[in-house]
Amino acid sequence: MSALWIAHVTVTDEAAYGEYAKRATHVIAAHGGTFLARGGAYETLEGPDRPRNVVARFPSLQAAHDCYHSDGYQEALEFARGAATRELYIIEEGAP
Repeated sequence: MSALWIAHVTVTDEAAYGEYAKRATHVIAAHGGTFLARGGAYETLEGPDRPRNVVARFPSLQAAHDCYHSDGYQEALEFARGAATRELYIIEEGAP
């Protein structure tokens, strides 16, 4: 069953976060991830407003988990630390 990686982000350092995004994009693709939404129009109905919202689909919950914990993603993540406030979730897709 596929899984979604959902991130809500407020960027505070565009240059550093841009480097994170560049590096993370390659790692996500290497783990079978494809972007469904990356920025774009949004509406916050509940919770904190985060102007950057990203949704990526992975072939499985395990693939999404492995991507996050991979050396490549952890290296990319160093550029996001201190450059943004984020929430990141992995959610398995499927029927209720």
